[in-house]
Amino acid sequence: MTESVHLKLKVAKILDLAEPDDRVSKFIDLFILGLIFLNTIAVALETVNPIFNHYYREFRRFEQFSVFVFTIEYLLRLWSCTIIPKYRHPILGRLKFMFTPLAIIDLLAILPFFLSLYLPLFSPQFRLGRSVRLIRFFRVLKLNRYTDSLSILVRVYRLKKEELFVSFFVLVVLLFISSTLIYFIESPAQPEVFSSIPAAIWWGTITLTTVGYGDVYPVTILGRIIGGILAILGIGLFALPAGILASGFSEELAARKAKKRGIDVIICPHCGEDINSPPHYEESSE
Repeated sequence: MTESVHLKLKVAKILDLAEPDDRVSKFIDLFILGLIFLNTIAVALETVNPIFNHYYREFRRFEQFSVFVFTIEYLLRLWSCTIIPKYRHPILGRLKFMFTPLAIIDLLAILPFFLSLYLPLFSPQFRLGRSVRLIRFFRVLKLNRYTDSLSILVRVYRLKKEELFVSFFVLVVLLFISSTLIYFIESPAQPEVFSSIPAAIWWGTITLTTVGYGDVYPVTILGRIIGGILAILGIGLFALPAGILASGFSEELAARKAKKRGIDVIICPHCGEDINSPPHYEESSE
């Protein structure tokens, strides 16, 4: 292994999710995690005009420091990515790496600053510039590199995507049926409120989720009956995705704990139990 390849491998390991015994990588992970959270807070505070106008210089300096750190991180990732076999080519490999989802997020984290630096129209003093600067909220997506929490969520989604699709499909079908019914029932009594089926979908969404803003509601007896039935169905149907996700998280966390113990976990798709675990027998009371 050449010195250059060894250095790239070391840089890639430092920038990756830290191993338990790697103090340098762990420190960098914590530092960038803190910087991402502070940037999220800063972006939110900048939308408050009195605070933004009074502390404009401080916001600008913090933005410059953040962009400097994120730019160095992006360039180091771009430089060291060639140690990965599929990005091995020094030019085409790096171009391919630049279009990966996480690399695009890294680029969006620094792009607004350079746009405002070289294009006056994107300066924070202009409305367009301040709108573009809100793209910096993409920095929060960089958390996926430095914490395993978001990756757990992705794995749970992949594990339960079929069940989630079925539950959401049922919800969408019920939403369209109820919205269509309420439109034909309520439109003669409230032509301005229930002017079309798409307008009725707003009422259906709020009723199905049991939020009930009260801005749109049926006034006919039949419409109120349908609204009550839909609200009751919404309580049960909206609990389905929550139950599916809870089951997925339980299975994923069980698999992670078993993996730490060096045990392969195979989850039964029907009962959700670990197939490899020994059966449990109840002791006889005799």
